Amino acid sequence: MSLEYPDWLDARRAAEGRREFSGTIPLARMPRLLPLLASSDGSAWFSAGFGFDEQGKVAIRIEVEAELVLICQRSLEPYSELVKRSSVLGVIEDITEEDSLPEHLDPVLAENGRLALLELVEEELLLGMPQVPRKPEQAAEPSVPGADLVTSEHQAEPMQQPFAGLAEQLKKHAKDTKKSR
Repeated sequence: MSLEYPDWLDARRAAEGRREFSGTIPLARMPRLLPLLASSDGSAWFSAGFGFDEQGKVAIRIEVEAELVLICQRSLEPYSELVKRSSVLGVIEDITEEDSLPEHLDPVLAENGRLALLELVEEELLLGMPQVPRKPEQAAEPSVPGADLVTSEHQAEPMQQPFAGLAEQLKKHAKDTKKSR
């Protein structure tokens, strides 16, 4: 296992050598992830093992872990979210090969047979992020519409019915219209 890794590698050669790479990548080097973060401080740890699947396709077993600082969409405050993800990827050289991959492999497109480990790690982090970031204590609160309107069993604000008088107004309008004819 290597603690140093190349920026680009030949996926087939790495699989033939059953190579494993691991290390850390600064979050600041991930251009697609950066706009989603409240802070670019920190780094992502990864491990990537190369080999072949039953059909002879290049396969990558990848694990990533990072502490991401996100903005809670409920409170709009920053919070830390631990993202851990592991996947098994199948390397394809052309998008038409995607259908030939077994179902348990997620496709990854190699450009001229080469892959960038940084892009693989970044993609895994993006896939592992929550769709709607929320602080854990915020996510645990019940989300019942109108629950905040009732302060106790006996002290409920009167329910507002904005369209309650609409039926009467429509009847009056219909009478006025008939009279004016």
